Amino acid sequence: MKHSNSVSSSPSSRSRLLDADLRILRQKGYNGTTVDDLCAAAEVTKGGFFHHFQSKEDMAIAAAGHWSDMATGLFGGAVYHNHPDPLDRVLGYIDLRAALIRGAPAEFSCFAGTVTQETFLSHPAIRQACAASIFGHAETLEADLAQAIDTYQPGKGLTARGLAIHTQAVLQGAFILAKAADDPQVAIDSIGHLKRYFELLFASGSPRDNH
Repeated sequence: MKHSNSVSSSPSSRSRLLDADLRILRQKGYNGTTVDDLCAAAEVTKGGFFHHFQSKEDMAIAAAGHWSDMATGLFGGAVYHNHPDPLDRVLGYIDLRAALIRGAPAEFSCFAGTVTQETFLSHPAIRQACAASIFGHAETLEADLAQAIDTYQPGKGLTARGLAIHTQAVLQGAFILAKAADDPQVAIDSIGHLKRYFELLFASGSPRDNH
């Protein structure tokens, strides 16, 4: 006789736990969040939690990957990819980042950046998972940045990787300052400055006719 799957062992319970982890750790922090908190938010039993994850640390590592998967879906299908000019694609990415700033800082800030700040010494495995998320996302910008550098020739010493990482440095800093001020507008303004930086940087070059 075939038994029906319980809620605790179904794939949906794992997804609910991961979604709860993304939400609650950005609100309360890693150390301030308990397994009971996560189970209550996901409506999963403690047995269900340990069916999917060995520990809270194990779950945070998985949540960093879950966060990356969500970002891949969101940014991978964004309309800015349709721009023929690589610089317009880069600026479109920055515009989308600004458009995503809404609600309280815990709602729009980066899970990987938030958790890294708290666990980078105490939980190196979590730090590594978060680093993979942040730097992996930066890598998705490199192709457009490399094409923009080749097209506009903005100057020596610039690399697509360096500029891609710089975008993430500004974004992570913007999230921290928005939390410090408890004001999302701080992050929006910082992202606006990032866009102007790229506009000025590439305007200083001489577009090369590749046709």
